[in-house]
Amino acid sequence: MLLSGTVFLDIIFTGLPRPPAPGTEVWAEGLGSCPGGIANLAVALSRLQLRTALSAAFGEDAYGDFCWEVLSDQEGVDLSYCRRFYGWHSPVTVSMAMDRDRSMVTHGHRPPVSADEMLDPPPRTRACFVHVGSEDELWVSKVKEQGALLFADIGWDRTGLWAPELLKRLEQYDVFLPNDAEAQRYTRSETPERAAWALAEHVPVVVVTRGGGGAVAVDSGTGEVVDVPGLNVAALDSTGAGDVFGAGFVLGTLSGWPLAHRVRFANLCAALSVQHFGGSLSAPGWVDIATWWRTVSRRPDEELKEYGFLEDVLPHHAGVEVRRASATIRLRASD
Repeated sequence: MLLSGTVFLDIIFTGLPRPPAPGTEVWAEGLGSCPGGIANLAVALSRLQLRTALSAAFGEDAYGDFCWEVLSDQEGVDLSYCRRFYGWHSPVTVSMAMDRDRSMVTHGHRPPVSADEMLDPPPRTRACFVHVGSEDELWVSKVKEQGALLFADIGWDRTGLWAPELLKRLEQYDVFLPNDAEAQRYTRSETPERAAWALAEHVPVVVVTRGGGGAVAVDSGTGEVVDVPGLNVAALDSTGAGDVFGAGFVLGTLSGWPLAHRVRFANLCAALSVQHFGGSLSAPGWVDIATWWRTVSRRPDEELKEYGFLEDVLPHHAGVEVRRASATIRLRASD
């Protein structure tokens, strides 16, 4: 997998009783720090044992050092297509989780060079995950010509226009995975299900996520529709859950699974992630997935039985337990 985007330092507050009002202070029950942005997807893919390479700018500051070390040394993400820039500071996002959702405040500047400059030429890759922005990127077309499968999502429109013209640029992509708010606004649809059908006119496979409500997927080639409800979990922090969902769907697609299995597996990955701090380091590994299945497989729940395909896809060696976000960006080594 090849990824390109912006890496943020994420600082996540959880357990907030209410949003802070002007002139007041609110104490949070929990705090976590980890790489965010495109790093959410990179870590989630790597933890599912997909070879993952990232192209991104990193600042030569303490935040950049921390994010680089976590991604490269701890998570095994290939950073050979990344560059570090002196005088450009790392972007930062503060996420505040409350009432099973989150709000974010972000600060950052455009990277000193474009993705096309860092990926010139782009390497051959089996698949890419692209965040569709306001401008076309040439490297995406190049890897498409080389035979790569293209997955895409789209971010919140800061302009508030939600211009439908942007959807025309989706035609080169194979899979599109927006959330319900984005999908409904861009398509002017009243429900996530109608939005998925509208988007399927532009992309072969569309998956619209609904947060804790699961996801709906449409395969425009076969006409297949899959609607999967959310799993009942105790949500701590939903930051990055959409990226973790995307990683699960990528794995299922590259493995050739049926559409229903892909959506359920992605749904499970996202559900497991919201039980931990942070977008990237909340992503589950195979140990987490296997543990969940061993725990629920004997329950007399018809929906849980739909996850029985896990028996055939869980690896024989699930690997090691993954590391989670901590309340600080680096602990000093003891003497």
